[in-house]
Parts: sequence; C-alpha cells; structure tokens
Amino acid sequence: MVTITGVDVHDVRFPTAAAGDGSDAINRGDYSATYVELRTDGDAVGAGFTFTNGRGNELTCAAVRALAHHVVGRTVEEIFAAPVRFWRSLTADVQLRWLGPEKGVIHMATGALVNAVWDLRAKLAGKPMWRLLAELPTEELVAAVDFHHISDAITPAEAAAILEKGLVGLPDRLAELERDGFPSYTTSVGWLGYPDDKVRALTREAYQQGWRAMKMKVGGPIEDDVRRARIIRSEIGPDALLMMDANQVWDVDEAITNMARLAEADPYWIEEPTHADDVLGHARIAQAVTDLTGGRCRVATGEVAANRVIFKQLLQAEAIRVCQIDACRIGGVNEVLSVILMAAKFGVPICPHAGGVGLCEYVQHLAIFDYLRVGTSLDGRMVEYVDHLHEHFVDPVRTRGGRYLLPEAPGYSATMKPASIAEFSFPDGPAWR
Repeated sequence: MVTITGVDVHDVRFPTAAAGDGSDAINRGDYSATYVELRTDGDAVGAGFTFTNGRGNELTCAAVRALAHHVVGRTVEEIFAAPVRFWRSLTADVQLRWLGPEKGVIHMATGALVNAVWDLRAKLAGKPMWRLLAELPTEELVAAVDFHHISDAITPAEAAAILEKGLVGLPDRLAELERDGFPSYTTSVGWLGYPDDKVRALTREAYQQGWRAMKMKVGGPIEDDVRRARIIRSEIGPDALLMMDANQVWDVDEAITNMARLAEADPYWIEEPTHADDVLGHARIAQAVTDLTGGRCRVATGEVAANRVIFKQLLQAEAIRVCQIDACRIGGVNEVLSVILMAAKFGVPICPHAGGVGLCEYVQHLAIFDYLRVGTSLDGRMVEYVDHLHEHFVDPVRTRGGRYLLPEAPGYSATMKPASIAEFSFPDGPAWR
C-alpha cells in the first residue's frame, strides 16, 4: 500500500500580462497555478494544480492547505476503495463547505487535490491518465461519481449503460487516435490585447501549420470585434471554423444584438456570451443564435461553471450545444466524469477548455477518455490549444498538424519542472524580484 504523507503547495505565477497573452474582454492576468505535490512513503509523487489568473492565487494555496488534512495519512488503496466518500470529505467538510458550497476558491482547491490523487494513481499504475480511465471497469468508473443532486438528470444505471456501450469499438477508436491524433483548435491567434497586424500574422501562421479551427476573443467595442473577425475569416477562408469567446462580458440582450452583427463571419460557436451562472440567459441566447444563423452557430460554455449542478441545468435547459469542461474549476476527475456522462446522455459534445497554465496538459486526457469510452464520436469534438507555458512541464502536450498526439508518460501530465517552480514561485522566485 502507498500512504500519502504530506502535501506541498507552491504559488507559481508567470508574468504573461505584459505581452497581452491571455487577454480577453474581462481578464488581463499573469497565468498562475496553485501547484500541489503529494508526498508518499515511497518514491511516487502525485502532482496536481488549479489555474488562476494572478492575484488571488495565494487564496487557493491557503484553501489547499486547509483541506490537506483530508488527504494526509490516507492510502491510495483506501481512497479508491470508497472514492465518493473521499471526494465528499473535501466537498462536504462540515465547516469549509460554507465557503462555497462546491464553488469558488474552496472547490478549485478541491480540484487541485483530487487531480493530484488521480495523478498519483496513474503513475503507480504506470499508465497515462486517459488510458487508466478508459481501461477501468464500468462499475469502478460509476463508483467514482457522486450522483447526489444530479440523479434527476442521470442515474448510476444510465451511466453504466453509456460506459458499457463505450467498450464496443474502443480498440478501433484508439488505433485511430494513435494514427491521427485528436482534433484541436487554437486560441493563440485572437487575444483581445493583440493589435490587428499581430492577429493577421498569427492567423496566417496557424493556418500554414495545419490549424483549421481558430478562436478569437470578442467583447470589446463591437466595431473592433467585427473588424478583427473579418481579418481572421479573410485569412482562413470560408471552410475553416471560427469560434468566438465573449468571456461573460455581455448582457443577454446585448449578446443577441452583437451576434447579429458578428454572424457575417459565420461563427461556429459563441462561448460564454453572458454570466456563467445565467442558465436561462444562455438558453435565450442559444435560441436566438440558432434563429440568426439557421443553426450554424451554437452556444458553448463551462470553463467557469461552478459544479456539476450548473452543467446539469445547462443541459436540461438546452442552453448549450458545446460542453466545455474545465479540469480543475470543478472538483477534479470525479466531478468531471459526472459532467462527461451527463453530456453524453443529452447528446452534447465535449470540447474542453484549455490554455492557461497546464490546462492543455490536463484536458487532453479527459477528451481522449470521452471519445474512447463515452462519446465514441469525434463529430463536433475538439480540444482547445494555446501555445503558452508548455515548456514548464515534464510531459508537455505534443501537436501535429492541428491535432493533439496521445500522451505516453504515466500520470496526468501535471508535473512541473522543479526549475520552473523555483524560478516563478511568488513572491520570492527570481522572476518576481
């Protein structure tokens, strides 16, 4: 048995704001991570993190430390013998739950710890996370999901049926991914803080590298948004996909009005068109953009959806046609599994949110698992790619021709290089002096 003996927490921040990397209608941040290492009584170390945008990263670090006693002293075998009990020890802490519940800083800290536990398990099994999940027996996957508060949308029996069906043809789907990689789109061309000439140059370069799906940020002055959309569309032609992301900045009616202007660029989706918690607002916008574009444009959201219950409502209200799971905004692998299964039941494709610090590394595993074992189709499925900060990870993402290549190293690809942790630790690392 392997016992978790300690939790080390690192406040790691990268100065991305100065170059405009990651800039959108509401965020101008320094990409940061609350990085967690689980020490054990053996050689294995579990790594996990949650992504933040700079100031406030110290809060998630503190929240991890406040929750760490639920992890220290437990064996990996004990945790996975009763995974929901373990998950609830974090999400239903009788005092800390009040700070959420199941949302915000405390839930993001939960995600960092839960992901680190799963990373540790995958490393001990000698498998990349996607393979560990795809090869788990149905009953074990179902047992990892907390169906509390979502059983009106999906039951354990329905989840089991989806997972059992996913075993059919799995070897063929795996062979396809090994040969071709997983479809992706790039956001690196269209940050809101980039000048027009940089947007044009980056779009042209990405197209030459094989990307046929690209995303731009919107939510500035509408004339600027329209102009930038025209630039990108002129570079990628009529057949490539162009997605748009408003990062929640619009009111509902404003979103509908602005999309009427932006429809000329033939957007494939509009992401986060209004407040993340406004399920009914998303539903109104979804109907409006369907009417505006004859169904060609759809609403996508989920990167800051607080928990599985918000996802449940978005799906039940037919408010989204693209489900954007985030690997660490919600409570780690266990809760992500519940969202992937609900999306499958409602027939909505998973297109994970990535970028930031290490999110690409994380979500590639989730998307691959979804295709292999749950969704079983690549129709409408893509993983976001942002070309930032991969060099700081021991097992960084690899792409070819606009597609992710399958991770091969054991674990969740979450382990950061010690030199990067030392260089960018805040506030004492050399990068911040």
